[in-house]
Amino acid sequence: MEIINESFRTDFILLGFSDQPQLESIISVVVSIFYIVTLVGNTTIILVTYLDTQLHTPMYFFLSNLSFLDLCYTTSIIPQMLVNIWGPKKSITYGGCVLQFFFALDLGATECLLLAVMAYDRYAAVCQPLHYTVIMHPELCQKMVLTSWLGGLGSALILCSLTMKLPRCGNREVDNFFCETPALIKMACVYSRVIEIVVFTLGVVFLLVPLSLILISYGVITRAVMRIKSAGGWKKVLNTCGSHLTVVTLFYGTAIYMYMKPQNTTTQEQGKFFTLFYTVITPSLNPLIYTLRNKDVKNAVKRTLSIEKCSAKS
Repeated sequence: MEIINESFRTDFILLGFSDQPQLESIISVVVSIFYIVTLVGNTTIILVTYLDTQLHTPMYFFLSNLSFLDLCYTTSIIPQMLVNIWGPKKSITYGGCVLQFFFALDLGATECLLLAVMAYDRYAAVCQPLHYTVIMHPELCQKMVLTSWLGGLGSALILCSLTMKLPRCGNREVDNFFCETPALIKMACVYSRVIEIVVFTLGVVFLLVPLSLILISYGVITRAVMRIKSAGGWKKVLNTCGSHLTVVTLFYGTAIYMYMKPQNTTTQEQGKFFTLFYTVITPSLNPLIYTLRNKDVKNAVKRTLSIEKCSAKS
């Protein structure tokens, strides 16, 4: 009991990339650039979808939620990471670690479910175009997003409470740049079969099941697309689905690699760089992918900027 109480009182040390000091300055610059891109890109998407009435559709309602998720997710991780790289101390308080761990889990799990919801939206748009507005009515869209958020919250509460109760026997070093599940579990001085089962079960529920639903949706979409004979129809479908499919590949590919394989098959350094990819790089690429491949968003940005210029002149 004394050991467990001690772990509640002490700060943790985030080792990050401290064993490679020659890389820390490079990593900090790269992370700062990607973080700025994430802030600007996702904020732009949220504002444009709110201000432009032509984007008040289910697809952009889900996209604005995804952008908000990415903003919160990166902000829960990157500022602390940069402080630790630039500062003399690499510590984080116990409470700070718990909050970071909880929000990273919550937002990550929510994004898994939200991407599946967005795939269903694309299925309805391509395969049921005449009934799309009836199927994806505002009340259903709000319920689907709320379910995604509550699902992420539930998974975070379960895994966070179980992980933080593990005895650490005085171990304070988190071998990563933020408080993440694998690193915190490795800190424990006892093996927990319960944690292993819970992590695997949540991985199936929040990674494999949504990914399976996404693949099924795109399988049906592909069959529908094969029936389209006009080049314009093909292009329209690729524009609406290509962006989402790219984001799904980036997010699920790295997340499944990290959480659904045996932990001892990857070195810690490899794990850190994979974690860096899906926590820092992927959220910054999402707005770029959606704006570069989507004419609706680009036109909406132009319309919004032109309105602002007109307002400024008057």
